[in-house]
Amino acid sequence: MHIGMIGLGKMGFNMRERLRRAGVDVTGYDRNPDVSDVPDTDALVAALPSPRIIWLMLPAGAITAAVVEELSGGLDAGDILIDGGNSRFTQDQAHADRAAERGIGFVDVGVSGGVWGLENGYGLMVGGSDEDVATLMPVFDALRPEGERDESFVHVGAVGSGHYAKMVHNGIEYGVMQSLAEGYELLAKKDIVEDVAGTMHAWQKGTVIRSWLLDLMVRALRDDPGLEKISGYVEDSGEGRWTVEEAIANEVAAPAITAAVFARFVSRQNDSPAMKAVAALRNQFGGHAVRPAGERVTGSGTPSPGSENTGTEPTTAAGPS
Repeated sequence: MHIGMIGLGKMGFNMRERLRRAGVDVTGYDRNPDVSDVPDTDALVAALPSPRIIWLMLPAGAITAAVVEELSGGLDAGDILIDGGNSRFTQDQAHADRAAERGIGFVDVGVSGGVWGLENGYGLMVGGSDEDVATLMPVFDALRPEGERDESFVHVGAVGSGHYAKMVHNGIEYGVMQSLAEGYELLAKKDIVEDVAGTMHAWQKGTVIRSWLLDLMVRALRDDPGLEKISGYVEDSGEGRWTVEEAIANEVAAPAITAAVFARFVSRQNDSPAMKAVAALRNQFGGHAVRPAGERVTGSGTPSPGSENTGTEPTTAAGPS
């Protein structure tokens, strides 16, 4: 089998290599000539045998849409386009409709595995017709980990379903990462805990929270025990937001995922305006002390008696807030 791949970044570059190791011929194109096999997309299309298969690993949104539009005008009936990026599922049907005008198949694939996928394999969530998915199975089998197919591959349903499944997967990922991060901070804050990294390392086997993300947390702490080499600024790639929007649209309670998304927004503020407002309100209604602008909290943060209460007595569980 011989396929084309457009987008040879962190994921696409390694996916091309994994496919080649499995005996799949891959011609890749990227704007970076140092990694590209051909000078442009026209040369890529010309290099592929018919029916052509082209896998896109591009940023979601306008870039993917532009390439789908370009290729839909240059491919032939029976060819197949695959979007393996993190496109929003609502965009997939529009791309599929555009491709279908020329008789071109369209398949969306949620891909998970990150930079470790080259050696470990990739988890694949696929949306598309039964016929197109069957045609592409040699490619999917080459990319996924060894072992039972249904442990790392799923044909979720029609076009759009693969990216929907990947969106939910990434929303869950947000929540798990946030929980691990909060647990780390709590361990690091407590003076009786003498070995934070060792504690999390001891969770890797036998405990109910063992996971690959925990393994990566331990690896990060081994490389930088106090996480002093990095800042606390955290981006979000879109899927977390989309998951929250879908939860609202479908009336599904998703408080953990929602809180994890909001926590990332807080990380981007050196001095959160919302927290300034909370401090000001506490000062107004309770006379609680406020810290001067620019002063960092270095203490334990333990609430004082009467905290969040206008009286002088500590608030009970059933008392006012």
